[in-house]
Amino acid sequence: MNDGTLYVVATPIGNLADISQRAIKVLGDVSLIAAEDTRVTKKLLQHLGITARMLSLHEHNEHKRSEQLLASLKDGQDIALVSDAGTPLISDPGYPLVRTVRESGIRVVPIPGPSAIISALSVAGLPTDRFVFEGFLPGKSASRRARLEQLSNEPRTLVFYESPHRVLACIEDMQNTLGLERQAVVARELTKTFETIHNGSLKELREWMQDDSNQQRGEFVLLVAGSEQVESQAQLDETHVLEVLLSEMPVKQAAGLAARLCKGKKNHFYQLALTMKES
Repeated sequence: MNDGTLYVVATPIGNLADISQRAIKVLGDVSLIAAEDTRVTKKLLQHLGITARMLSLHEHNEHKRSEQLLASLKDGQDIALVSDAGTPLISDPGYPLVRTVRESGIRVVPIPGPSAIISALSVAGLPTDRFVFEGFLPGKSASRRARLEQLSNEPRTLVFYESPHRVLACIEDMQNTLGLERQAVVARELTKTFETIHNGSLKELREWMQDDSNQQRGEFVLLVAGSEQVESQAQLDETHVLEVLLSEMPVKQAAGLAARLCKGKKNHFYQLALTMKES
């Protein structure tokens, strides 16, 4: 008997029309659906007209369930893993199961679809070529500020999830650690009826949210611009390193050594060295 396949299936984050045709087919074909909350998934399946056997898999039982589901896969059953909304494992349960199944040599197949992180990034108007996803920050203000201090010089766009009961406090801590004028975006209730995407400085966002308590409801993705100061300093350091090396050795050799010292790409430093030589 052949082993079954574990399908990691993305489900809508709000608008049920966002589910893919492939996801519908997989959910209808598998022997079992492992769901973060079977009550939530049951509503989706009823909307799709799918009757399927379900088993709960959440943060409190996922280690125990992983062995149980692995046994079912070895018996040849296909299983779909879903979370309450979005792509499983992204701040949701499922990592122990996927790791266990892959280590056993059983096939794991992604069924891509909605993700709040990617949806928010696509409309935020902040740099998306590089970003850092931090999930949920600590619940207590002191720990939250300490983590934000660690991220204060991060040049990449910062992405966080936040809950409605502490989103205002989170933004207040952000403005106190990252600066009042740091640009940011609040993406609230994505794909739902009251979807809101609002940008401004952290100071402006705090005032906007404080003035309208309705903006403190729902599910949030917070996006914060990276530190420009560190990016500029990094570029200055690259130039300085190359300048020193070019005074002592040929372009090609200087570029190669600079790439090693600055942990960058050799071609980038070679082109930069040529520009510096020409000027």
